[in-house]
Amino acid sequence: MAPLTKLFLLLLGLNLMVTTVHGGCGPHCPTPTPPPPPSTNGGTCPIDTLKLGVCATVLNLVKLGLSVPPNERCCPLLAGLADLDAAVCLCTAIRAKVLGVINLNVPVDLVLLLNQCHKTCPPGFTCPL
Repeated sequence: MAPLTKLFLLLLGLNLMVTTVHGGCGPHCPTPTPPPPPSTNGGTCPIDTLKLGVCATVLNLVKLGLSVPPNERCCPLLAGLADLDAAVCLCTAIRAKVLGVINLNVPVDLVLLLNQCHKTCPPGFTCPL
C-alpha cells in the first residue's frame, strides 16, 4: 500500500472517531435541557385551600348519586373563578388532602366536582399530584 493511501486511511479513521465521539457538531452542540415540571397550565388558586374542605361533602353526595342541597358551600367558592383556576383550586385541595375523601379517583372526581359547580375541566388538564 502506498504511503499516501495509508496516510489517507489514518486521517479518515481519526475523522470518523472524532465525529462519532462529538456527534458531528463540535463545540456548537446544543446542551439538552431537562423537561419542565408538570404545570397547572397557568392557572392559579386565589382561595384558601382549607376553605375547600366543604367540597368533600358535595363530592361524596355526587358519588353516591344523591342530590346536593342548594345551600352547599363548595360551588359558591368556585363561582367567580375561570374553569382552569377552579380546577387548580380543587387539585390543590386534593394534594393537601383537605377533602379527606378515601378512594379518590382524581381525574373522574375532579370532573364530577367541576361539573356539579357548572365548571368544565380544561382540555388536557391533569392534576399535578
